[in-house]
Amino acid sequence: MSNGNQIDRRTRKFAEVVPPQPTHVATLSNRGAPPPPDLGPLEQLVGVWIGRGTGWNMIALPFHKAPSPPAGFKFRVLMNQYDEELRFTFVDDDVPNRGLVRPGERDCDQFVVTLDYQQKIVQVAAEDRPHSNLAGAPGLPIHHEPGLWLYEKNRRTKDDQIVDDQVSEVELDVARLASIPHGNSVLALGKSASHHGMPPIPPVSGLPSGRFEDVMTPDYDFKSDPYLEPYRHYINNPFMGNVTAPGFPGFSPADMNEILRFANQGVNVVRTTTLTVDTERKSGGIRNVPFSVREAEPVSMKSTFWIQELAEKDEAGKPKLRLQYSQVVMLHFFHPREDEFPGRAVWPHISIATLEKMPADYQLVPG
Repeated sequence: MSNGNQIDRRTRKFAEVVPPQPTHVATLSNRGAPPPPDLGPLEQLVGVWIGRGTGWNMIALPFHKAPSPPAGFKFRVLMNQYDEELRFTFVDDDVPNRGLVRPGERDCDQFVVTLDYQQKIVQVAAEDRPHSNLAGAPGLPIHHEPGLWLYEKNRRTKDDQIVDDQVSEVELDVARLASIPHGNSVLALGKSASHHGMPPIPPVSGLPSGRFEDVMTPDYDFKSDPYLEPYRHYINNPFMGNVTAPGFPGFSPADMNEILRFANQGVNVVRTTTLTVDTERKSGGIRNVPFSVREAEPVSMKSTFWIQELAEKDEAGKPKLRLQYSQVVMLHFFHPREDEFPGRAVWPHISIATLEKMPADYQLVPG
């Protein structure tokens, strides 16, 4: 039932959700109306985030024209540097999920904050090994991703949290849904947290894992395995893109998050909100079109977003905001060495980036 002229949130339709109105018409922009105050850990996401040459991507791809062994095998490692536009818009702060009352629980329905997002990525520089002539030129659109971020305000699910030999429970309060034009749909579940300053960014290895030659022997070393030569090459010669800044470490499979830590040098981060989601939690997962399943199947995705509130102020006297993320998608290839070593390896597809929050009146320049 409704109270006076107020629409009952349990019976309303999405068309009846009224976005919060700005206090001055002049503040309207192409990012939509300002968010309401009840978006939980997603509140600072709303708006437009831009990265200029601050995105980095590594992926292994099937490559049937690779040189014959030992000079090459049926895959190539592609490195990209990219520009990014990441846009978040308010959808609703009380999407109702219907349920039944459980013992000890007060609410029967769950209410979910929802943000829509659109991610667009354009290549700045790229190279691959073995060289294929397929890496593409600067300006090439290489990724488009629509999706949703959710914050569960109540009726949250708990999941096991395993750190070393310690097992505890963690409450899952955020989720990310994504659709990728290659034919992949993603549901990842996780948790939010708030930190004073900037929490440590852990190292992330870009090396594949699985069944490789002599991997079970005590003296196995990937550096002596010709099959993994492309990774060894980029460890010894990190991908630099177009960056010439002193001390820049480059993009290396040895630790692909090193660039994020480099970008944080000299930046005074006062407060950080982290959003960490994983398709391997609870009912999460990835669904793929048959071609991807057969050739290069994404089987898991884990990503961490660090929303950083800086000591530096903007023109309105509010803290400037930065966003960093690190995402690892694991791929199962075709049986790459089935003639000698049956079984499939797991190949990381890693993307990292640093972006800045744009002012409310930011307008994209066409083209």
